[in-house]
Amino acid sequence: MIKKLTASIRQYKKQAIATPLFMVGEVSMETVIPLVMSYLIDRGITKGDMSQIWLYGGILLVTAFISLFSGVMSGRMAATSSAGFAKNLRQDMYYRIQHYSFSNIDKFSTSSIITRLTTDVTNVQNAFQMILRMAVRAPMTLIFSMIMAMTINARISMVFLAVMPVLGVGIYFIMTKTHPIFQRVFKTYDKLNNVVQENLHGVRVVKNFVREDYEVEKFNTISCSIYQDFTKAEKQMALMGPLMMTCIYTCTLLISWFGARAIIASGNNPDVGMTTGQLMSLITYVIQILSSLMMVSFVFLMITMSRASAQRIVEILDESSDIESPEQPVMTVADGSVDFDHVTFSYAKRSERDTLSDIDLHIPSGAVVGILGGTGTGKSSLVQLIPRLYEATKGTVRVGGKDVKTYDLKVLRDAVAMVLQKNELFSGTIKDNLRWGNEQATDAEIEEACVLAQADPFIREMSDGYDTWIEQGGTNVSGGQKQRLCIARALLKKPKILILDDSTSAVDTKTDALIRAGFRSFIPETTKIIIAQRVSSVMDADLIVVLDDGHIAEMGTHEELLAQGGIYKEVHDSQTKGGDAA
Repeated sequence: MIKKLTASIRQYKKQAIATPLFMVGEVSMETVIPLVMSYLIDRGITKGDMSQIWLYGGILLVTAFISLFSGVMSGRMAATSSAGFAKNLRQDMYYRIQHYSFSNIDKFSTSSIITRLTTDVTNVQNAFQMILRMAVRAPMTLIFSMIMAMTINARISMVFLAVMPVLGVGIYFIMTKTHPIFQRVFKTYDKLNNVVQENLHGVRVVKNFVREDYEVEKFNTISCSIYQDFTKAEKQMALMGPLMMTCIYTCTLLISWFGARAIIASGNNPDVGMTTGQLMSLITYVIQILSSLMMVSFVFLMITMSRASAQRIVEILDESSDIESPEQPVMTVADGSVDFDHVTFSYAKRSERDTLSDIDLHIPSGAVVGILGGTGTGKSSLVQLIPRLYEATKGTVRVGGKDVKTYDLKVLRDAVAMVLQKNELFSGTIKDNLRWGNEQATDAEIEEACVLAQADPFIREMSDGYDTWIEQGGTNVSGGQKQRLCIARALLKKPKILILDDSTSAVDTKTDALIRAGFRSFIPETTKIIIAQRVSSVMDADLIVVLDDGHIAEMGTHEELLAQGGIYKEVHDSQTKGGDAA
């Protein structure tokens, strides 16, 4: 896990290495200062020697300046390296997510991914910065201060050893109690983000059904759960402060007691016992020793808290896409022909029921194919196998006469344009959204695609035309307008295969007919696969496929299927009974 995380430091290695080096300079000067202070007191102030006061006073100023400079530089380097590390970590995670297949994304909820990219990365960033600074400062201070304290008076310096077991037990107790709490908290964060995301995404439904109070209560329940867990963890972590201060004050009192007796017994003669300056320095060193132990404890606590976050981040980085391009991929799609050779598909590898079963379907290039079927019959699953959004469990899917597994993924998906059932527009102008299909598309090409998708008329009625701003999610356009914009965006790809997954359900039958007529006239060589609920949307197709329970129930032209008197005829009769199709 550490190796996987540290790989994200990259160009900030110099700053990460410089941070502890400057920290060593700061710590070494801080441990020298008490010793110089003892000389100042014993050789200058006590004896009234101004030359010694000026000498050691000057040394104090120099060491303090070096310590200040080293501390400032260490802080700057730590801030730069930790912020850069977090930036790279987010980029690495986001890059990995962008290359996931649909099956990989299905393993993580959207809210969980957002939490990992934000809260978890922040926790790891804080831990990284603390490790660079405190994890170096604390042991160095401990070692240097122990050496200096032992140099002054080894017997009295041993006092702090009595409190180390107490601190050790306290740190171990707090770490073992808080880690499970933090693991639980971050999972609860996922639930909280999911509630917020659902509420904002479906805010119109919430307000329409007047369910604001219900959503607030749901949010409060999860928020209170996080509050309770954090409160419990913070209460346990708060024990560290009083425990630490108790140890410091106890040691200070004991050293003051033994040191004072040694000074009185020796008559302030360092050759016999101790001096006042040495006692003051010794107290400072013992405080530094115990403070460094406290720093170590806080480093462990931060690592404990961030360990759960680090594990969740590594889960994202370790997840490999189930679908990759082969080593020597095919880089050209010959045409828009599609063949399903006895294809079986299941979302779960060990599922007892297949989503698609033994699909044997052959579509020539340039054909218009309609797919009908009830909810859950596998219509969307079938077409998502064509651009390898999912992998067939059994059988072979071929595009342009070649197995889709042999193609470079970008080449294959560039040749296939899909207008999904859930249309998605992004914040930006209409032109910005349409150029998702082709970044280099000219204004003339954009207008041509919109004319074909029957979107041009309503766009020109807008105040800013093609420069009209689309709000996040396309909330300022109707469902039918959104569908037509998404169709135009797909057409700009100039694909060999165009898939419309129930993409005209929100437009009227006349507009639907005009769109299909435009397809036949302007893109005759493109294979068109139309999934629809309305018979009128597919009745003029070259081939109509009726799916039922994951397998092909009927297949043929409109007239052939009516003559068979099966599912298609039942659906046709039910929809045309009121004269809608006519």
